[in-house]
Amino acid sequence: MRDTAIAVDTVEVATVISEERVAGRHPTEGSDMTGLVRRVCTAVVAVSATVVLIAGCGSDTTPTAVPESGASAATSSSHSTTVIDGQEGEDAGGDVDFEVEIGECVKLGGTVTDAEIDKAVCGSADSNYKVIAKAPKNSQCISDADSYYYETLGGVEQGAICLDVDWIIGGCMDVGGEDPARIECTDTKAVDGVKVTEIVQGATSVDSCGTSSNGYEYPERKFVVCVDEL
Repeated sequence: MRDTAIAVDTVEVATVISEERVAGRHPTEGSDMTGLVRRVCTAVVAVSATVVLIAGCGSDTTPTAVPESGASAATSSSHSTTVIDGQEGEDAGGDVDFEVEIGECVKLGGTVTDAEIDKAVCGSADSNYKVIAKAPKNSQCISDADSYYYETLGGVEQGAICLDVDWIIGGCMDVGGEDPARIECTDTKAVDGVKVTEIVQGATSVDSCGTSSNGYEYPERKFVVCVDEL
């Protein structure tokens, strides 16, 4: 936007360029949750860049499952949220106008170049992402983060908020849209509904899941979100 100011006593025209912050976000094409891995006992071909090759059902890790209640489950207002080791990252700097703390949750929407973000209570119907870290640039978010929100000023990135899906053990999400959305587990209209059955710490493969054959792998932080498809 250009604001034109004309001096009262001259005909000189001064042009001022006003810079505004632009909110951006992780790009999505259809479903952003393309990393669902299905456990099988034979080698399978990767169907997308985020689905790993799996050969066999073994695991070299000694994983631990996060219980649905107990020391690893916290309560926020009347909603429950699952605490996962690896989601409490650091504030490495950056400057965004949207104020939120690591561990809090948000509702992220909008487009790649016009992102919309609001605070939300973790585990609530509005919440779809949890803040796991902050960084000067979105490229500095941990590699297995699910998404990010960032702001630019004059084309220069000012800061980024790194995000994971707000997974809740026993809760359900529709991961078939532009953004994950919390749903009732009885919802029959979900595009791609999943129910979280357990979260396995210290694991990198869906083979570590107990009863579920599907899951989302976070290999850098070593945990797996095990799910059943609705």
